Amino acid sequence: MLWLLVLTLPCLGGSVPVTSDPGPGTELVGIVGGHDASNGAWPWQVGLWVFFPTKNQWILFCGGSLIHPQWVLTAAHCIPGRIPVPQHFKVQLGRVRPSFIGSVRVARIIRHPEYSLKEGAVGGADVALLKLEASVRPSNLVRWISLPPASPTVPPGTRCWVTGWGDIAYTEPLPPPHNLQEVEVPIVADEICRQRYGKVIKDDMLCAGSPGRASCQGDSGGPLVCKWRDTWVQVGVVSWAYRCGLPGFPGVNARVTSFLPWIRHHIHSSH
Repeated sequence: MLWLLVLTLPCLGGSVPVTSDPGPGTELVGIVGGHDASNGAWPWQVGLWVFFPTKNQWILFCGGSLIHPQWVLTAAHCIPGRIPVPQHFKVQLGRVRPSFIGSVRVARIIRHPEYSLKEGAVGGADVALLKLEASVRPSNLVRWISLPPASPTVPPGTRCWVTGWGDIAYTEPLPPPHNLQEVEVPIVADEICRQRYGKVIKDDMLCAGSPGRASCQGDSGGPLVCKWRDTWVQVGVVSWAYRCGLPGFPGVNARVTSFLPWIRHHIHSSH
């Protein structure tokens, strides 16, 4: 059985508190083969801070993306606990380095109803929505990402980008000053991904990455974005992988088009 890496829990050189709580059959593993992102390059990128009462500390746990003035899209496995407490979550906006200062409180947490706490990310439906306490104002550093159109698929080989504060290699943390990393990755055909991973690849998953260029531990929940008619759109949510950037094993993302009705239902019906 493959040891599947659920891409949470960054190890930022010791300056950011880290915890580890691996589930059965998983190995917790960020951006491999990338480089520093500049201020404002990915204005929808957010950092998800989670408070762990047992440790009495806030931890930069995952990434996410601003998809609306008041809503963040992330991975369902980035939300610890059976009944998460919104007050234990905060969202960092507009910064390329981890910072708890100026973070925004979360008012509501919605995990996808088909996500299984028991199966985790590999079970599919690995998406969650966070409603912020207040709408954010757009600026040069903060802006929301567009969602893709419902019908078109992203052709294999399309060059897209993934961003995050995760490990730069398997078990190798991002070194200080922990600047947000970016890497260009190709979309991998579904059939090729299934050949490598097997039946665990579901229809709501989208593979991207190449040897030495991929997401890794700490990047979970972050955006996989592509240019569509001169507009950046988010096509995936970083979910899981086998190791990081290992030849033949691309990163696996939640396919955003699979969840568009669910996302839009909550964004437009909840005020």
